[in-house]
Amino acid sequence: MVKYLRAANVKDGVLDLSDVKSMNFTPDEQRIFGLRPGDVLVTEGSGSLSTVGAAAVWRGEIDEPVCFQNTLLRMRPRSGVMDGGFLGWWAQSAFGSGLFASLADGANIYHLSAERVRELRVGIPSLDEQRRIANFLDTELGKVDALVAKKDKLLSRLEDRIESRILAHVGASQLAKPNSGHPVSPIRRMLSKVSRPPVADGETITAFRDGQVTARSIRRAEGYTLSSTSEAQGQYVEVGDVVIHGLDGFAGAIGTSESAGNCSPVYHVCVPRNGGNSLFFGRLLRILAVSGYLGLFAISTRERAVDFRNWDLFGRIPVPEVSLAEQEEIGRWISSTRPLRVAVERSNVLAEERRQALITAAVTGQIDVSTASGRGIED
Repeated sequence: MVKYLRAANVKDGVLDLSDVKSMNFTPDEQRIFGLRPGDVLVTEGSGSLSTVGAAAVWRGEIDEPVCFQNTLLRMRPRSGVMDGGFLGWWAQSAFGSGLFASLADGANIYHLSAERVRELRVGIPSLDEQRRIANFLDTELGKVDALVAKKDKLLSRLEDRIESRILAHVGASQLAKPNSGHPVSPIRRMLSKVSRPPVADGETITAFRDGQVTARSIRRAEGYTLSSTSEAQGQYVEVGDVVIHGLDGFAGAIGTSESAGNCSPVYHVCVPRNGGNSLFFGRLLRILAVSGYLGLFAISTRERAVDFRNWDLFGRIPVPEVSLAEQEEIGRWISSTRPLRVAVERSNVLAEERRQALITAAVTGQIDVSTASGRGIED
């Protein structure tokens, strides 16, 4: 049994080694598919053109033999011709610029053939210059990555604080401690399901698995399940509604809508009863969903989902009772993090644009790295 890397392990510029699998490789297969430090791995296939061709460098992170699966292409720098670090940055440029995507073909799954990649022409500076370019990008983009990570960490801490506050109520309730004296009530006593007719030319509202409910036009095409329905836009959603995906809610597709528009009938669109806070209920239900609690009440399932399209079933699920004052305070916390989240997301997009521009400029010789070094992200 030998460890091997597959497409799921290769992200844009990064190897995700949190889940490395093993299988049998004969000695001959190990010689053919074995990895060496400096090898560049490129994803060969994907269901989206935006992700086919993601590349990262293998640096020998695992101190034992490691092979690669045929869902990846391996590019190995020729000794005396190309530096592995430079090749890795060139591959990231080819991915980010869409060069790899332009070579892919297919319908539902796009494939990047090794033959087409081999035919690509690459400008090759001297080995010393390649190493200078690789070192420059390592340093400058390390600063960018550190800044992005710092902002993400701050946002994560604020979100953890909110989640801990809600979990304290869950843990004290009869959900976690029967006969605890902390009451619970069915969802339908706290939320009312509404049904409004769709509006003409309304935005498409989607509940994404990260808990954001917003217009699909401002989000990427991944992170939600397409609903199978003959009436794709069946009801109207207002800002502040609690929105629950009847099939994908188990994966976290529950939250409070940030936009107004139309959504599929597969969603439950709800408003709080008796002055309850919609931001609080959107977050509470999502926490209960991703923890697996809501799934305990499902009577039928399909692959990858729990079926909660029946409101009578979903509405009977017991959840903790929380005072209106506490709901309001938690709601204010959630509301205060939204502008920060938007700012962080916008900053990360700009950082990624700068990252790609800097990679392409460096590997194609558009900038002289010997004089550009030190300018960094501050520019």
